[in-house]
Amino acid sequence: MLDIAIIGAGTWGLALANLLSDKGYFPKVYAHFDYEADRLNKTRAHPRFSGVRLSENISFLHEQDESLKGLDILVLAVPSPFVRESVRSIAPYLDKSTVVVTVSKGLEDGTFLTMSEVIEQELDGNPVVALSGPTHAEEVARRLPTLCVSSSKDVEAAKMVRDVFSSEYFRVYENPDVKGVELSGALKNIIALASGICDGLGYGDNAKAALITRGLNEMIRLGVSLGAKRDTFFGLAGLGDLVVTCSSSHSRNHECGLYIGQGYSVSEAKAKVAMAVEGLNALEAAYHLSKQKGIEMPITHGVYDVVYKGVYPLDAVRALFSRDLKSED
Repeated sequence: MLDIAIIGAGTWGLALANLLSDKGYFPKVYAHFDYEADRLNKTRAHPRFSGVRLSENISFLHEQDESLKGLDILVLAVPSPFVRESVRSIAPYLDKSTVVVTVSKGLEDGTFLTMSEVIEQELDGNPVVALSGPTHAEEVARRLPTLCVSSSKDVEAAKMVRDVFSSEYFRVYENPDVKGVELSGALKNIIALASGICDGLGYGDNAKAALITRGLNEMIRLGVSLGAKRDTFFGLAGLGDLVVTCSSSHSRNHECGLYIGQGYSVSEAKAKVAMAVEGLNALEAAYHLSKQKGIEMPITHGVYDVVYKGVYPLDAVRALFSRDLKSED
């Protein structure tokens, strides 16, 4: 029996803990606050998981200390801005053999590093695996069919994570293109923000389909320039995650964009969502990377103008439609 722990008691961390419990494991979940761990131990419930009870096999803890020693797998399920800080705080307790799984989707502000790259900088040679794809926590918690990918430079670590997490309702594939998998997960959140803005402005299916298609094109251009494989963006971590994040009621990025499109300020929209909005976290990095690489990303730049320059969403749309006409390619 493998010893598995999860850092982060948000919806995704809890959904994965229940999944592992279904498979007979006894995962430990570390909450950020002690009162949060106490509440989860008592209630076995999360407000976003209506009708779902968290397994008695899960232990909810707060102190990240010696209890982290001897782990086979550690899952990092914290918002991307806190990944480096989280890894740095637990590094003294981790064995070098512990496989570290990141399920955070983002780019670090300033360094523009993916989450696995951040983790690799802070740890001394631990195998790092990215688990990514169209995986809304609310549906995984309800045991609805879900597919994703396990990606790592360490082939055996990727296979281990694939085997541990795969179940009768959660199917995991391998994908060796770590860069492509993680860039897909980060960049699609920006397009999901744009999709929410589109809906908030009252646009229809035509606009949504065009946005997803052209957004994918932007993701591919930047991703390939950074060393990712083009095909990855047409897989589960790319197109699959893009579609679900742009269209689902569970998507925080879409929800935040929706409020912005309806006229709320960015700060008001974030407050209404009341959870991490990874698209906002990745937006600045993607914008500056595109500038640095000379990659044309008009949708991303349009969202950046709305979020950071105060441009009205309708004006950003008009700017997109006023661009010079050209070949689709």
